Order: sequence, then C-alpha cells, then structure tokens
Amino acid sequence: MTFAPVALVLFLLGSTSAHLSPDFYAKSCPKLFSTVKPVVQAAIAKEKRMGASLLRLLFHDCFVQGCDGSILLDDTPTFRGEKTAAPNNNSVRGFDVIDEIKAAVEKACPGVVSCADIVVITARDSVVILGGPYWEVKLGRRDSKTASFALANQNIPPPTSSLSNLINKFAAQGLSTKDMVALSGAHTIGQARCINFRNRIYNETDINSFFAKKRQANCPKTAGSGDNNLAPLDVQTPTHFDNDYYQNLIHKEGLLHSDQVLYNGGSTDSQVKTYTISPGTFYRDFVTGMIKMADVNPLVGLKGEIRKNCRRVN
Repeated sequence: MTFAPVALVLFLLGSTSAHLSPDFYAKSCPKLFSTVKPVVQAAIAKEKRMGASLLRLLFHDCFVQGCDGSILLDDTPTFRGEKTAAPNNNSVRGFDVIDEIKAAVEKACPGVVSCADIVVITARDSVVILGGPYWEVKLGRRDSKTASFALANQNIPPPTSSLSNLINKFAAQGLSTKDMVALSGAHTIGQARCINFRNRIYNETDINSFFAKKRQANCPKTAGSGDNNLAPLDVQTPTHFDNDYYQNLIHKEGLLHSDQVLYNGGSTDSQVKTYTISPGTFYRDFVTGMIKMADVNPLVGLKGEIRKNCRRVN
C-alpha cells in the first residue's frame, strides 16, 4: 500500500495554512505586484477616497463566507449576490477598479490569479499609497461560486453597533477585541454618508458640540434629505493613513456611533489611548489584524475556481 505525500493530501483537502503564501504566484505570475500597484495608484490619484473604498472591499468580503471574492459577484435573474445587502447597497464601491486590475493581471498571466487575491493585494497597496504601513500579503485564495445576501446582512457590523456587538461580530470571524480596535483604524481614511451618522450628530450626547454642528451643516436632520451627503471619517487627515482617527475619539469626534463606542468609558479605552501616543503600535496591530482577517476561511486547493471575470462565475 502506498500513501500520498503529506503535501498532496493537504492540497487535496485545501489546507489554509499550507497554501497561503507570499510566494504563491512567484513562478506563475512573477509580475503580479508590479501589475496591480500602478492601477491602484492611478485610481487613487484620480480620487483619493478610492483607497478607503478598496480597503473596505476586503473587510466586507472576508466577513461573508471568508475572503473568497463573493462581494464582487453581480446579481443576475437567477443569482442574488451581496452587493444589494444593507451594509453594501449604495455604499461599497471600487468594483470598476478591481475590473481594471483583473484585466491587467489577465493580460500578464491569464487564468492564474484569483479575484479574491486581487482584493487582498489592492487593500494593502491602498494603505501604503495613502501613507500607511507595508506588509507582505499571503496569497493562494480561490474564488467562490456562491455569495450570501443573508450573511452579508448578518455578519457585517452596522454603523449603529454597540461595543459588545462589534466585539461579537469580529469574534465570529476569529478576530480578537484588540484586532477589532486596530482594524477600526481603517476609518482614518474614507467618507461616510449622512444617513449613517445623522442620529449621532443630532441625538447623541458623547459628541463634541462644535464637531456635531459642523457635520450638521451638510447633513440635514430630516430623514430622506441629504442622505448621501458625505463627511470624512477622520476630520483631521481624511486622505492620509495615520493614527489621527484615535485622537478624534479622545476628543469625542468619532463620526459614527460605532467609532465613538471604542472610547466611551468601556473596555477598549486604554487601547485607543495607546494608539494616540504610539502610531507604531497602531501600525503593528493593524497589520496583524489585516493578515488575520485575510486568513478567514479562504478557498484553497481544489475548492472554488479562478474567475475570468470578477463579476460572475465561469
């Protein structure tokens, strides 16, 4: 009787630890990183906000079925994707940029690189381009043939989340409270819509009154009026990745309810304080959290597929 080598068994079973590696495409697509980054740079140069949008795509992908590119699938008459789920509808963006990157990658090495991995690389590049830390991304994910509208509604924490809800939603993905507070620092870049912070700026008390008035100027109190008007999540440096987000929380200038709950007399106050005085600690913890999040339930081995078009299954 002969036994298959352990590596082969792991491949067939789709072992996550065995098959996500920074060198996964070293031979099959050696110019992958140099193909992706210029497209990301051009997109961010055209619109600074896009960096935050591309980073957010990874978060919303990984929290639903794992990091499998399911967020990218369009609805069809016979298929319901995740794009119209409450946390994503009229909110998640950057799909055209992913299409552009996929086209460039397909030209360089056809049929090799998954859309799921492109989302991971793009998120990292966005952080770096906007002044944040660099880290090596592990690759080797495959693309899902399914999506889950229901899990998108269930798993992604809304901007009205309490601290305990945030802790629980992240824990469900294998991410610690420490990871959650560090990953929330992604809100050092990007914008939010009035509909998601209206209640906070008009009805909550743990908010700087001058800050609230400033935000009210572009977000009318009446529901349905100005719902899509934007405001920066970080009032200080909205297009630069830094630790100012946490300083905002100390000053009670968190834009979303789910931001300010991180510093509101609760269990995460001390971590927020640490990040305000030590950007290096924030960067290290953010990178650790990003690597952990990108490891959530990827499809590897023979599972899933390598999509030709990120918006639909082959």
